[in-house]
Amino acid sequence: MKITLATLLFSIVGFCAMGQSAIPTTEVQIKAAVLAAPADKRAGAAVYGYNQKGEMVMLRKGTNEMVCLADDPKQKGFSVSCYHKDLDPFMARGRELKKQGKAHQEIFDMREAEAKSGKLNMPKQPTSLFVYTATDEDVDPKTGEVKNGYLRYVVYIPYATAESTGLPLKPEAPGMPWIMFPGSHSAHIMITPPPPAKEK
Repeated sequence: MKITLATLLFSIVGFCAMGQSAIPTTEVQIKAAVLAAPADKRAGAAVYGYNQKGEMVMLRKGTNEMVCLADDPKQKGFSVSCYHKDLDPFMARGRELKKQGKAHQEIFDMREAEAKSGKLNMPKQPTSLFVYTATDEDVDPKTGEVKNGYLRYVVYIPYATAESTGLPLKPEAPGMPWIMFPGSHSAHIMITPPPPAKEK
């Protein structure tokens, strides 16, 4: 019985250590996170990432208009994003509601109501979001190097419609801009280029 208990305790300690080591260093998280931003915005972007407890914290204060999010180590695959700071209230509210266990549609509906009531501030001008993804196999967690990354683009225009922008409601060709959630607080232009050829 003592051996079993000791083995169990050792396993728990080992598991915790493994969980902590799975979170990259601050430097690596920042290096990987800013890959989503345009090259001339990377050095001055604010970056949110994760401490060794897995909590989201600010890793670096910014000096320009961009905010970047590091990859979530708890999620499969690699995904980082950068967006204009005016989108931060919208993004932060989404993260807060997700943490509370709200489903996707609940989050959408709650932010829609809050935006219409004025409780949630949405940008008054078009604002950008860049998302950079890759598979786990294409990311070096020790260095932050990423190969075969894929970048897609979003431009938020709250309450815009197909009629106000002249954009279709779905893409008719690879990389063609289209509008998603038209007429809502979350209306945005999607630009999804064809995936690049894989580097070996």
